[in-house]
Amino acid sequence: MIPVRGYAGRKVAVLGLGRSGLATARALAAGDAIPICWDDGEAARTVAHDEGFTVADLSRDAAWDGIDALITSPGIPHLYPAPHPAIAKAWQNGAVVDNDIGLFFRSFATQEWDEFERAPRVICITGSNGKSTTTALVAHVLRAAGMSVQMGGNIGRGVLDMDPATDGGVVVLELSSYQTELARALSPDIAVFTNLTPDHLDRHGGMGGYFAAKRRLFAEGGPERSIIGVDEVEGRYLAQQLREETATGDPVIRVSSGQKLSGDGWSVFARKGHLAEWRKGRQVASFDLREMAGLPGAHNHQNACAAYAVGRSLGLGPRQIETGMRSYPGLRHRCQVIATINGVRYVNDSKATNADAAEQALRAFKNIHWIAGGVPKAGGISSLIPLMDHVTSSYLIGEAAPAFAQDLTDFPHEISGTMQQAVASAHSAAQPGDTVLLAPACASFDQFPSFEARGEMFEALVAALAG
Repeated sequence: MIPVRGYAGRKVAVLGLGRSGLATARALAAGDAIPICWDDGEAARTVAHDEGFTVADLSRDAAWDGIDALITSPGIPHLYPAPHPAIAKAWQNGAVVDNDIGLFFRSFATQEWDEFERAPRVICITGSNGKSTTTALVAHVLRAAGMSVQMGGNIGRGVLDMDPATDGGVVVLELSSYQTELARALSPDIAVFTNLTPDHLDRHGGMGGYFAAKRRLFAEGGPERSIIGVDEVEGRYLAQQLREETATGDPVIRVSSGQKLSGDGWSVFARKGHLAEWRKGRQVASFDLREMAGLPGAHNHQNACAAYAVGRSLGLGPRQIETGMRSYPGLRHRCQVIATINGVRYVNDSKATNADAAEQALRAFKNIHWIAGGVPKAGGISSLIPLMDHVTSSYLIGEAAPAFAQDLTDFPHEISGTMQQAVASAHSAAQPGDTVLLAPACASFDQFPSFEARGEMFEALVAALAG
């Protein structure tokens, strides 16, 4: 646990009592603050009460007597489409509003660091797609190189639930736009921007607000090294803003999947399955990504480029990084190869909850038996029609099945209805060399409580097929 500094003897409200909220309350108490907790759900309030925390309805003025700050969980709106009532009350009563990321950055560094031989490092990774895989890949590569690594944030452990810093230790954090937008303190040593595609626009008031939330990590965080994906215009803009007015472009490393990056600056890119590092106008390292089972497809090659750039920024050699990547098993529910049965590959990409994410998976394989459907997102799957030459047949489940069937009128498909039927049909039809791919392009909440639960059912059904 990271005890929160700066609030000893003071009341601090905690809004939202899930994984990060409870960890925040405990860390505040460890720093001698007085947590006042609230959650809109009665079950979460009961858990907090049973742990000994004071619970008070923060939507009422009476609860705010003596409270100096409000720490809110990332899923709770604070601006758009409308502030949560408790956040509005915090403003009215003069309490500052922050989140656990802000508390982490004000509390992680301590006087004990003066005794360390090597300063701890914090790496933060944000973006629309690929940030979870990039975070997990960075942590894996660094551990394989013998470093002491903790991973958390939007994946794994809550930031305040982590252990205090150790000599030379590295913390790798995945940060969502919800987390970067509100944090009052941001000070990463290395920050990574993977890419930007439309998402969470209702929470940010549009694409400009969404990009601005991501940009705070760099513009206000002031990292020593910025690793920027430049395959979209926002990334190119950000890289240009952060680079120095020199030929080297320090402290920026540009990364890309699919294009060769020119110029004298530091760049890492993947083309035709090969990763290349260029500095000062010449290639300094290269290796083949195509046989790395945990990193299938061009979208994962972009993740690999970003992770490689992190490793190089921390002083690892190219072969050290390559060796670590070869042993990376893949991140669960994210284009993860879970089995090969009679020559048929089974891939769990349950995290592909929109068409943009499903597109990456469809590009990564051929001869696909595609399982899709759930609660449809705006736009449906019409954007995926040009990729149907990769798909042998589709198996549609959940609420979206009838609408998706209309989009796929000209292509082989079946309205399976359930995951069980879809897996059975795909297994029956697949031939050696084919891929059965779960990439739903939908939310899960019609038939499953989460994308994880959806992926777990797929894994269980495939395991039963394997005997």
